[in-house]
Amino acid sequence: HFRVVESGGGLAQPGGSLRLSCAASGFTEDKYAIGWFRQAPGEEGKGREGISCIHMDGSGTYYTENVKGRFSISRDSVKDTAFLQMNSLKPEDTGVYYCAAVTDWTTVEEICKMPEDELEAWGRGTQVTVSS
Repeated sequence: HFRVVESGGGLAQPGGSLRLSCAASGFTEDKYAIGWFRQAPGEEGKGREGISCIHMDGSGTYYTENVKGRFSISRDSVKDTAFLQMNSLKPEDTGVYYCAAVTDWTTVEEICKMPEDELEAWGRGTQVTVSS
């Protein structure tokens, strides 16, 4: 049974930083990938946007264009945990951040663009608010 749990959201000022964690369980060694997805306020009908994704063996990462250079994804494969370090935060980064996991994919970029029902485990989300 696959499971992922997010933590680390909160309130930050513009230009500030937050670090999110995604703890995974039930997967075989590092043969899975983790993605971070954002649900922006007022856009629930549009679905969640893939922000950054990583293969848990460290072989590949992907960032959507609007977070490149500001966000950094990493993983601790021993602890089965993925991290999203968010720097230079902007008000438009506000939203609920979800992590999700998958065991079958072609490219890391593909994971961030998958239909939501193709990801095998979703967390409950953690709120990130960027405001002065």
